[in-house]
Amino acid sequence: MLSNFGQVMEAPEATRSLPVFDCGALFIALDAQRRDRELGWYELADELWQQSSDLNAQRSDHPLCGGAVQRLQTRGATSCQYALFMLRWLRRAPEDFLSGPVVDVGNVRLPRAGTDSRLRWNLNQLHAALNDRRRERDLTWADLAHELNCTPSRLTNLRTARFADMDLAMRVTQWLGQPAAAFIHKAQW
Repeated sequence: MLSNFGQVMEAPEATRSLPVFDCGALFIALDAQRRDRELGWYELADELWQQSSDLNAQRSDHPLCGGAVQRLQTRGATSCQYALFMLRWLRRAPEDFLSGPVVDVGNVRLPRAGTDSRLRWNLNQLHAALNDRRRERDLTWADLAHELNCTPSRLTNLRTARFADMDLAMRVTQWLGQPAAAFIHKAQW
């Protein structure tokens, strides 16, 4: 945008376009790595699950389904928690799969987790940061939802949610100008 004096100005935050999480690109990276390692989809799902083998044994959780992982491509979307299994296995950050005008948020490296833990989004923490910034900018939830291209309830529900859409979580982190890793932690659930 040009000022009256011909100088380039940054577009106001309210009008900037946010990137989207490209689930198709995540699938392509996952499939390429799977093929390189000569794994079938069910073998891949087992490897994804076994990243937290000690935690799984303690919790008696249900493993990931190879068919569900394979259908990621046709679904075109995934939950933020489910994506972390794949991102951890790929050793890649969520920001690697953004398309569009990406905000440079600094170090995006995910935390390391051992077999006794999983990587999990802290959606309550994400909601708190979002709410603080919303208040700073004097926005209603409806105003903010318009900026983030979603409904207000999708944003307010982050306060108590355990799962959220990966694309929404990444639009929020980009809007905040923070790395996703700031809201991702090792957890025992």
